[in-house]
Amino acid sequence: MEDAPFRVSDADREQAVVSLREHLLAGRLTLEEFSERVEAALRARFGGELARVREDLPEVSFEVASSRRQPARFTVALLGHVTRRGRLRLRRWTFAAGALGDLDFDLREATIDLPQTAVTVLVAFGNVDVYVPEGVNVDVGGFTIFGHRREWGRDAARPEAPTVHVRALGCFGTVDVWRVPHDMHGSYGDIFRQLEERQRQLPA
Repeated sequence: MEDAPFRVSDADREQAVVSLREHLLAGRLTLEEFSERVEAALRARFGGELARVREDLPEVSFEVASSRRQPARFTVALLGHVTRRGRLRLRRWTFAAGALGDLDFDLREATIDLPQTAVTVLVAFGNVDVYVPEGVNVDVGGFTIFGHRREWGRDAARPEAPTVHVRALGCFGTVDVWRVPHDMHGSYGDIFRQLEERQRQLPA
């Protein structure tokens, strides 16, 4: 598709972002796809560039889908290592827990029904890692006893993006929240190393 010859305005970009958000809440886009397309929309200068971020999406409809997959409510790692990822459906809340085990809770391919969702993380004598795509708002709170709670990656918050509220409660455990850039791929170990290296390069 050739770029349309007209330049787009800030209002055009904002309208495209609002449309993308509706598609996200309808389940057509994952959190990572939404974040990538919003970034492209905000960079667009011409009409064709803006049209491409919506070219495989229908016109926005406010009808509620009659059939949707069950929401992810509880994910638990007990005495082992559990990885939960893929096209999870997030509604108002979900719980992720680790007890004497390790949990990788990957939300990059998740869909979200509401502008805000809460992830409550419970950990005892274990580790829970939560992964979100960079560009999605993440609000991290809570406390740990004889453990730690850390955030990694760039906090590229956007007012039009959905918000994931992470509330961590831990005892002798660790909770790490990883904001993963779109261009960062590989195993979770690779992501750890790359984000830790980027963190060290940030100014003090």
